[in-house]
Amino acid sequence: MVLRTDDFIAVSPLADRYCRVRDASVALCRTLEPEDYVIQSMPSVSPLKWHLAHTTWFFEQFVLVPSEPGYEVFDEGYHYLFNSYYLTKGQMHPRSERGLLSRPTVAQIMMYRRYVDQHMLTLLDGDVDAPLHRLIRLGTHHEQQHQELMLTDIKHVFSINPAKPALVHADRRSRSEPLPALHFLTMAGGLKVIGADEESFHFDNETPRHQVFVNDFGIADRLVTNGEFRAFIADGAYDESSLWLSDGWAWKQTHEVERPLYWSGDLDTEFTLSGMHPIDPDAPVCHVSYYEADAYARWAGHRLPTEAEWEVVAGRTTLDGNFVDNGLLHPQPLIDPAGNEPGQVFGDAWEWTASPYSPYPGFKPLAGSVGEYNGKFMCNQMICRGGSCATPADHIRSSYRNFFYPHERWQFFGFRLAHDA
Repeated sequence: MVLRTDDFIAVSPLADRYCRVRDASVALCRTLEPEDYVIQSMPSVSPLKWHLAHTTWFFEQFVLVPSEPGYEVFDEGYHYLFNSYYLTKGQMHPRSERGLLSRPTVAQIMMYRRYVDQHMLTLLDGDVDAPLHRLIRLGTHHEQQHQELMLTDIKHVFSINPAKPALVHADRRSRSEPLPALHFLTMAGGLKVIGADEESFHFDNETPRHQVFVNDFGIADRLVTNGEFRAFIADGAYDESSLWLSDGWAWKQTHEVERPLYWSGDLDTEFTLSGMHPIDPDAPVCHVSYYEADAYARWAGHRLPTEAEWEVVAGRTTLDGNFVDNGLLHPQPLIDPAGNEPGQVFGDAWEWTASPYSPYPGFKPLAGSVGEYNGKFMCNQMICRGGSCATPADHIRSSYRNFFYPHERWQFFGFRLAHDA
């Protein structure tokens, strides 16, 4: 079912956004077969039909059940199957076993989406008060997060298939001449303000807006490239323990890591959402862990930026870049370096920072079950900034704080360098 807000007499911006986001999730699956929706290739990956169902469950459980008297849930069993980590909502099916569920079928999940969408559009056609408006908007951004996960999850699923199937046949940008050498822009330090503008949409972990002091620092004008990372490998840096954090060295040794995820052993080709392709030396390196990014920075004589430094830079940068909207679905070379302005701040690849995921001073999670959305994960994870080639353009902002465990690589993780000025 394609949702069209012009089918309704009263069309609100929120209803329009709801329809666009819900349609976008289904559109990502347009080239898939039913068998593709079911596979779970590792515990961090969820089957695509689970994503489609969980995002629907969110609207059903957080919006329709509390707001619509007499609303009948589509299937009582779905509450257990498609809850993710909201313990205040009850128990849930183990994350690592989502790929063992052949039922409900993809067709049943699509029926579930249509059922909930019909009720949601009826609700949106009436009066929606401010708290409910915020909750529904949160639900659309939650679904956009899962859209990115759908792309990175199916990429991992397809990568373990010897046939290396493609999700899409996407164009690739290339430079007519080699990319200029990396250079650093000097940023003035001092007392800065970071965090979300209360007037615009944001997640609770982006608040409260507050002051931080940063020293003068230098920031790279672009992301580190595949060619530059190849030099790191060629120099034997994966075998030099002095470059690695202790946990990173143990992880590397245990898992025998010697190159970015999806790179071939000869370092010539990489798996992408459009199949196997030659590695473009000018494109940003991606699918590297925090440990690898940190080791590279140390090898290069620099460091990773803190999230405060990154946000200072992002605050002076136009919010545009290579997002999922472009349809390229892979980081692309920087075609037109901006000279005295940093490039690739948004899009292409999530940028690892040197900052652990922790609460801002005075942080308070949202009330109720949605308060479990971010706050309880503020431990043992690192902050990533800027969005990626799989992020919707209207989902990202300079204050956006993403967070992952330092060993994870299946997202489009890249990095840029920084140093003390």
